[in-house]
Amino acid sequence: MIAAQTVSFDLYVHYSQAYLVDDTDDAMGPNGMLDDHPTHRVGIIRVEDGDAFLITGLHTGTVDFSVTVADHDPGADSGGYEDIVEISMESEAGRFALHEWGGGDVHELPDLPAGPGWYRLRYHAQNMDAAAEADTSQEIIDRYLLQIWPQDESEPRVVQSASGQLAYWRSPR
Repeated sequence: MIAAQTVSFDLYVHYSQAYLVDDTDDAMGPNGMLDDHPTHRVGIIRVEDGDAFLITGLHTGTVDFSVTVADHDPGADSGGYEDIVEISMESEAGRFALHEWGGGDVHELPDLPAGPGWYRLRYHAQNMDAAAEADTSQEIIDRYLLQIWPQDESEPRVVQSASGQLAYWRSPR
């Protein structure tokens, strides 16, 4: 594999949701909202059993989405995004796909460089507050970057936090 591969696409969201799903035979995606990590809340990405629940600012419409799969930590894009969070996720299949809400399109992603095992997910968000305020839009308001690379399981962390939306999703409910 090349050191890093990036795919970009328009992602349709509804209820501010998208799902990163491990490509196992039984992969169906999360059934409802997953809980945030109990002690290290990162709010906008939640992981459980080979699925990740990704939250966007826009309730319904299209967001700009990119995914970079790398063989090492590609480094956070702290100048290009307001919010950046990280969490670990295990892949049984060695491949993830990004699913749109409600059985919409499935976006194939590059193969994971280390096959099955633990990966780090770094989720970047820009313009979540403006998109949440708009609620529904035919225009792209918010954009996201998800970076994935092999790394042993480690605690979730907030790298950078600037939006009210990230603060909202990190607060206990």
